[in-house]
Amino acid sequence: MNKTWAWSDIIAGLSLAGLLLPEAVAYSSIANLPPQAGIVAVFAGLLCYGLIGSSRFAIVAATSSSAAVLASASAAMANGDAGLRMLVATGLVIMTGAFFMLASAARLGSISDFIARPVLRGFAFGLALVIVIKQFAHIVGVQVHSTDMPRFIYHLLSQFAQWNWPSLGLAMLALLLLYGLARIVYMPAGLVVLALGIAAGQALDLAQLGVQVVGAIDLQLQVPSLPTMTYVQWLRIGELGIAMLLILYAESYSSIRNFALRHGDSVSPNRDLLALGVANLFSGLFHGLPVGAGFSATAANESYGGRSKLAGWAAAAVLLLIVLTLLPVIALTPVPVLAAIVIHAVSHSLRPSVFYAYFKLHRDRFVALAAVVAVLLLGVLDGLLVAIGFSLLMLLRRLAEANVSVLGRLNGGHDFVSLVNYPGAKIIPGVLILRPEMALFFGNAERAMALARQYAVASDAKVIVMSLEESPDLDSTSIEAITDFCAALYLQKKHLMFARLKSSARVVLERAAIPHLHTGSFSELSVDDVVTMAREAYVEKE
Repeated sequence: MNKTWAWSDIIAGLSLAGLLLPEAVAYSSIANLPPQAGIVAVFAGLLCYGLIGSSRFAIVAATSSSAAVLASASAAMANGDAGLRMLVATGLVIMTGAFFMLASAARLGSISDFIARPVLRGFAFGLALVIVIKQFAHIVGVQVHSTDMPRFIYHLLSQFAQWNWPSLGLAMLALLLLYGLARIVYMPAGLVVLALGIAAGQALDLAQLGVQVVGAIDLQLQVPSLPTMTYVQWLRIGELGIAMLLILYAESYSSIRNFALRHGDSVSPNRDLLALGVANLFSGLFHGLPVGAGFSATAANESYGGRSKLAGWAAAAVLLLIVLTLLPVIALTPVPVLAAIVIHAVSHSLRPSVFYAYFKLHRDRFVALAAVVAVLLLGVLDGLLVAIGFSLLMLLRRLAEANVSVLGRLNGGHDFVSLVNYPGAKIIPGVLILRPEMALFFGNAERAMALARQYAVASDAKVIVMSLEESPDLDSTSIEAITDFCAALYLQKKHLMFARLKSSARVVLERAAIPHLHTGSFSELSVDDVVTMAREAYVEKE
């Protein structure tokens, strides 16, 4: 490593420490856990990912999304029991880490693909709205216990008379400073505002005005241990752990991959799964928050000049120094200042422009909006699961569409195209050419073959050539549908041939040994070649 990079990384680490410390305390408040939970998570993420991870830019620490999911999941299981909520939170982080490590061992580096980007962006937008609204309740000093946003907002507004206006004013001032200082390069805006807030709270005696402070931060490390819960509770935590893994890895891998592509670096998804697994496992064992490679911290690392993992190590060293010397001072942070830091941290997700492409393309806009609405109406965890389910449902709906095109020869050449799109294409005498416009599988095969049968009955062609270029493989339902189709053609004294077969589809067709369909009817060749074969074998002989 050259000296220029080393100094750049150290400077970036100093600035990162100023970002990560206030965010760690802030995200602990989102998770409804003590401030030390976020600080433990920062050290676990920086150290474990620094040792194992593949990205030189990724900064692994607590994230707003995972903190919100943790809060929702632990509250749902604990049902008001504070002690059980702490156990559930610890167990969920440990289980998430274990699932990450299992996914790495199984080489499931593409696991984040289960969450479509429109779902992730809609979830992030809805989550940011939820966090901002809930932090506003902390700012004005009122207690609201509803989980869905319509009732939460109603109860928040119904307590308008009890709002703490000095607290609101302090939060607004802190937000203005955060946005202003963020424009200055290398300026740790969060740390500066945190320091100013503590100084203002003490100098102006804001406690007399009802402005609350964070309170004592106890960072005494306990002996790592598994929480004691019932078998049924562990099963439920396992279910929630899968959702936590999906959202954490989707967010993390998106950040890792984006910055790797920007700088021409290689990425190792399975290695990063292991790194995130170890980081979450250690964080959970020491009662910390779940961790991931958040986009804001990773982007800040790059913008501050970080070029290697040394930036993360420098940030960890600075944080350790602060923790050893300044924790009693940080405990004096006014709650509205902390809430302002949270709002500023999640505000990058509150950009409606992220949905513009979906409306422009007329694709996935309902999926993205459904994710936003689900989070607002059902809460963070249930909203995420419903949004994922809705996106998969829309995918199945598209896959299940059955559309079969009749093809004709274009301009006397070798190309065969849909007669609907190219009315001038010519039909080949004695040959009907069909092409399913989607991959055949159990959800659409029977309807696709029913459409093909209708075309075959209406045609006087002796040979049906079916192009299966869209089907890389065939499942058992597809084979049964093709068998029925072939039997119907046999009764009409017509022959079936296949073109553009992929190797996997050909193998399964040969294994099926469909009656009245010999292996000479299977071909990987083009439609033009198979049409020539069909005419020579069946049409011209007659």
